[in-house]
Amino acid sequence: MTARLIAGDRLRELLLDVFNRLLHHFGPRHWWPAETPFEVVVGAILTQQVAWRNVEKAIANLKEAGCLSPKGILAVPEEELWAMIRPTRFYRQKAARLREFCRMVVEEFEGDLDALFALDAPVLRSRLLAINGIGEETADSIILYAAQQPVFVIDNYTKRITARLGWQDGNVSYAALQRWFTEHLPRETALYNEYHALIDALGHNICLKEKPRCTECPLGGLCRHPQTPLG
Repeated sequence: MTARLIAGDRLRELLLDVFNRLLHHFGPRHWWPAETPFEVVVGAILTQQVAWRNVEKAIANLKEAGCLSPKGILAVPEEELWAMIRPTRFYRQKAARLREFCRMVVEEFEGDLDALFALDAPVLRSRLLAINGIGEETADSIILYAAQQPVFVIDNYTKRITARLGWQDGNVSYAALQRWFTEHLPRETALYNEYHALIDALGHNICLKEKPRCTECPLGGLCRHPQTPLG
């Protein structure tokens, strides 16, 4: 069955209304929590399949060791890197992804992260996706939060919430849902940044996978949960 997304002339108004409700409820999220663009990259890679608190522990270890830079990651012995990022699970695979990213920055861009991030978003995305283990969500998180280019990030929270709102039927692909957002929202980095962070706040705190706290939801008047077919 072909996945379906709602259509209509007032989708921009609807999406901005939802954004404003979430912003009023949660306030600005100030996401991504990092001191430098490189720290954003490291966090995006390490946060795959693990809670953020574990990523914070790993980043703190890297900072303490003085190796939170592309050259620093490449210089540290492999087993020491494993030990520092061990809290994030799958640490050997993640260490390899970090090293491959850092090797690209150092060897192809002379260690200049700004030069990499100056690439047009589609080109940058293809370079990131070529790194083994970096998927669409991670690549887009790097582009949005580190390179600060307007790419809308889709994650499991986004899919869950849009399905419960009745915006899509639960079978939509990453690319289709991303395209739907970008076609109906102003193409603004700050908006995409805040919108994704607010969706994650809703999914993490209220619109839970099991036993969602619907009575606390700022989108209660719009929601169709439990899910019903698109009309």
